[in-house]
Amino acid sequence: MKVSELARRAGIAPSAVRFYEETGVLPPAARRDNGYREYADEALARLRLVVALRRLGLAPVEAGRFAALCIDRGEVDIDLEPLIAGQRAAIERQRADLDRLGSELTDLELTIQAAGRARRYQEAPTMPSAPIRALFVCTGNSARSQMAEALLSDFGGADFEVFSAGTEPKGVNPYTVRVLGEIGIDWSGAHSKSVTEFIDQPFDYVITVCDRARQTCPVFPGEHNSLHWGLDDPAEVDGTDQQKLEAFRRTRTEVATRLRPFVELARRARVSKPKAAAAALN
Repeated sequence: MKVSELARRAGIAPSAVRFYEETGVLPPAARRDNGYREYADEALARLRLVVALRRLGLAPVEAGRFAALCIDRGEVDIDLEPLIAGQRAAIERQRADLDRLGSELTDLELTIQAAGRARRYQEAPTMPSAPIRALFVCTGNSARSQMAEALLSDFGGADFEVFSAGTEPKGVNPYTVRVLGEIGIDWSGAHSKSVTEFIDQPFDYVITVCDRARQTCPVFPGEHNSLHWGLDDPAEVDGTDQQKLEAFRRTRTEVATRLRPFVELARRARVSKPKAAAAALN
């Protein structure tokens, strides 16, 4: 086959084929009578293996050496095993990151839809409105919902009135207090609350942050937006103190990632008092 076909089938540019030849990674091709290079199927197999090894992070010469061992001697160098294992682990991490990003995008889409509904409920804003009331619900009200309450209170300031509760409250996790303290939020005085304490109160947003709470959360009266943010429970992570602390830090970051766009969208869509109320004050 010609160099153009070889490059196409290997997924690289013809100039890359010449580079691998010049560095000795790919043996020189035979020449036809007309002077054109002719590549055999073995060259394609070797080149594909080299390209795959390069993706594992090997330098060209290293990739050529391993490819030669595999093709010329039919052996797989033992040094390849940790490289392949490492690449598989990296792929799994990327897959988990993509899944997490997909969840965050879904949550953002739902938040935008909720903000749109809130905007349709309101009349044109003519005066400052009351704070936006938000309630975060999880099972124990010990970690995720507590972080959400603390962070939204911090991010949103006076524009928000924030609460959190649990369907089965069990006390604030000490790691929750620690990771919030790391970013300057003193949460040492917080305590877990039951969702039943808030059942008769009006809210603009009721946000569940775990699947179990979503299934058991009571129905709140009045017109409000219900959102669900599926967050892993950091309290379920076993390990050393440092590993547990890292889990709570990850949850803190995930909550903050969801809250920042929520704050801006909710502010824009806040339910304002009608024009008639403003006129009555004039």
